Amino acid sequence: MKIIVVDDHAVVRRGLIQILKSMQEVNFIGEASSGNELIELLKEDEYDVVVLDISMPGKSGLDVLKEIKTIKQKVSVLILSIHPEEQYAVRALKAGASGYITKDSAPEELVTAVQRIMEGRKYISQSLAEKLAGSYDISSSKLPHEILSDREFEVFKMIASGNTVSNIAESLFLSAKTISTYQSRIYEKTGLKSRSEITLYAIKNGLIE
Repeated sequence: MKIIVVDDHAVVRRGLIQILKSMQEVNFIGEASSGNELIELLKEDEYDVVVLDISMPGKSGLDVLKEIKTIKQKVSVLILSIHPEEQYAVRALKAGASGYITKDSAPEELVTAVQRIMEGRKYISQSLAEKLAGSYDISSSKLPHEILSDREFEVFKMIASGNTVSNIAESLFLSAKTISTYQSRIYEKTGLKSRSEITLYAIKNGLIE
């Protein structure tokens, strides 16, 4: 099995690679520091599993995930994130991810997740499975933030955390005008009327720490 680890922090990549090297099933581990670098590597060679950070400069992990699925549909993708599962896991799985774990997970959980994905199965933690089984009802009305697109939700969280339009634009490598457009869409879709209302809503719903 061939794996590629994608994270913009070299120290994190090396740590993940050391953990994955313990797996007998793995005979090659590549690495990439950005979504664009990953896409180029996938075009050049075949990989079985991608371990992908969801939060990177430029393209978000969800954007990269969708791009992966257009060029290498059979590649399995495990999303690795600093964000709690409730915030992004369902979005990631709907976008084609085979699993989702947080960066504070034990090394053993990473190995378990990759093994399960290699077997062609999905992986989410037991805690998320229980939450979904207990409270996720596909027939129920969606909360306002759940109708946002992935990029809108990303901007929404950054606004809620106190970032200015220019800060967000710089972080996502987009123009301030584009971010302002996303902000307008967020107001329209959620019914929230100000940045402070977004922050209060995000805190109430556990979308920011």
